[in-house]
Amino acid sequence: MKSQVAEEYVQIDAQPWAPFPEALSTGGIRWKLLHVSPEMGSWTAIFDCPKGSSFNAHVHQGPGEYFLTRGRMDVRGGKDAGGDTAVAPGYGYESASARHDHTCFPVDSEFYMSFLGPLMFITPDGAPLAVVGWKEVQGAWQAFIDSQPAARKAA
Repeated sequence: MKSQVAEEYVQIDAQPWAPFPEALSTGGIRWKLLHVSPEMGSWTAIFDCPKGSSFNAHVHQGPGEYFLTRGRMDVRGGKDAGGDTAVAPGYGYESASARHDHTCFPVDSEFYMSFLGPLMFITPDGAPLAVVGWKEVQGAWQAFIDSQPAARKAA
């Protein structure tokens, strides 16, 4: 019999913020990885998005759910551009294959999101640039934690 995946708890405010890769975003977005689930192909993170920041164009390979805890998020360009404008507190669902050419934050914002499957970052014509799934985020997060001084790792 296969073993059950262990339960997990993360004290969010005790974790350091990591810079989200500049190749995938602009404006100083930061993130904290909360959980990866290899058996589900899912990952969960919280994002801190300064005013004027944005994620680069991407496609959700699987569905995702988010909870905007603070601020405003213009998803797919916002309501005026045919997308959605999320205002905290707000919940959103992203279906598999949802394409986001422009997701930005006109005010300081924060959101929690669970992804079932990877994100594929794309060029303006839709060509793949990078595929980011649980394995990649886990590796990036571990590299960030390993780069921190020992005193911060223990916190």
